[in-house]
Amino acid sequence: MSSATALNIPGYAAGTWDIDPAHSEVGFVVRHLVVTKVRGRFASFSGTIVTAENPLESSVDISVDLSSITTHQEQRDGHLRSADFFEVEKYPTMTYKASGARQDGDKFVLDGELTLKDVTKVVPLTFEVNGIGENPLAGGTVAGFSGTASINRKDFNVNFEGVQNGIAIVSDKIEIHIEVEANLRKPEA
Repeated sequence: MSSATALNIPGYAAGTWDIDPAHSEVGFVVRHLVVTKVRGRFASFSGTIVTAENPLESSVDISVDLSSITTHQEQRDGHLRSADFFEVEKYPTMTYKASGARQDGDKFVLDGELTLKDVTKVVPLTFEVNGIGENPLAGGTVAGFSGTASINRKDFNVNFEGVQNGIAIVSDKIEIHIEVEANLRKPEA
């Protein structure tokens, strides 16, 4: 019995997978003025997933272009690119790298290193395998994953302290949401 079968991952295949940005999303949710949630995403990112024979020994390497942030409000997006938040001219990318996963019930956790503004911290990313199968449109094998994590922005030197009428404009807690579709690389001949 293989490890993938033991973990009940139908269609599991070891190999290198390229994240398909056209069918994937890296986004976030943050409280604004304590009363509502603002959602945003990054339009430009890339990455690979390497699945090992033992799924728990797999790895992930993702790079996000911080200047590609969009919250559907250009003035806010410009502010997020500034030194108050991401400081994209000095720190253009955010990365997430993990090797190894652990099982947590029917989900999995990557204890990967998130690097933002030259600060690297271990951030657990809880994810689930949505499915693995054949892509009838493009051929080849495709896999889907959903993941969530939570960070404190101040841990990464994103220290904007805006206050309006005694209320914090932006909460410290950021929820990260990832939807990934990845294509298995074909073996080189």
